[in-house]
Amino acid sequence: MKMIVMKSGLRAVLAGATALAALTLAGCSGSTTNGSSNGKLDVVASFYPLEFIARSVGGDAVNVTTLTAPGVEPHDLELTPKQVGSIATAKLVVYEKDLQPAVDEAVEQNAKDAGFDVAPAAQLEATGADFEEHEPGQAAPAVHKDNALDPHFWLDPVRYADVVKAVEEKLASVDSANAAGYHERATALLGQIGKLDTEYKTGLASCELRTFVTSHEAFAYLAKRYGLTMVGIAGFTPDAEPTPTRIKEVQDLVKAQHVTTIFYEELVSPKLAETIAHDVGVKTAVLSPIEGLSDANSKETYLTLMRENLQELQKANGCA
Repeated sequence: MKMIVMKSGLRAVLAGATALAALTLAGCSGSTTNGSSNGKLDVVASFYPLEFIARSVGGDAVNVTTLTAPGVEPHDLELTPKQVGSIATAKLVVYEKDLQPAVDEAVEQNAKDAGFDVAPAAQLEATGADFEEHEPGQAAPAVHKDNALDPHFWLDPVRYADVVKAVEEKLASVDSANAAGYHERATALLGQIGKLDTEYKTGLASCELRTFVTSHEAFAYLAKRYGLTMVGIAGFTPDAEPTPTRIKEVQDLVKAQHVTTIFYEELVSPKLAETIAHDVGVKTAVLSPIEGLSDANSKETYLTLMRENLQELQKANGCA
């Protein structure tokens, strides 16, 4: 099975230009040849969930650069020459292969040894949550792609914890002098994630409704972990246009199962979710896929956003 590759805009990483930019910037970046600056390990994280792990586990032993700025939809990331340079000079690049094609290309061309793909640690599954969207002007029915690997591991605390452990081990292998600190901070983070898992188990154990509707199908792992059913308007790609058939399916399900809320997310337009909610007479609310931060939630963390999601699910589904 192959993990689905997200749609992206024009790629900023082109073979010849990438190599040239990386070499140029490497010479003026201020980093030493062993991938460290100011006595700290230079680490690049491709998007927010991995940035949070790198900063939490790395602590004051690392300099962390993130490639996906607040407000940027991670699936559509394009890299600047400066970002390509940071990848080329980093000692460790933490990313999820097949999630951000531009990052995959930059790692392949400039950081084969430094690149660390977390997908194996996350043990991705084909959740059957993705489906083909139609092109504008076409009304082909939505077709589920049951063999597409779901990349949204971080919304399942248990899978996220497995990635924390893998990143800790990688940091310790790259920078053995600071291994004890990495282990101490990883242990603390794992304790917090374990507490979060318990809160979800308890908080979603007794719900009047066990189905929730989201703007795109990012929550399959979470739903599976805690005994819920997720229904997405769009598939894995958050800004894809669903078919009229799919929209009708969602509307019918909302009415039949007495769903109270259509969830949308921060980084994608809520218009479609709002339209469907208006048509069937239900509310809308934010359920964050935590793929990136925005200006509105820049002070939040993975842990606080996950708890906000829990509260929203409890309100929408009538959980005791």
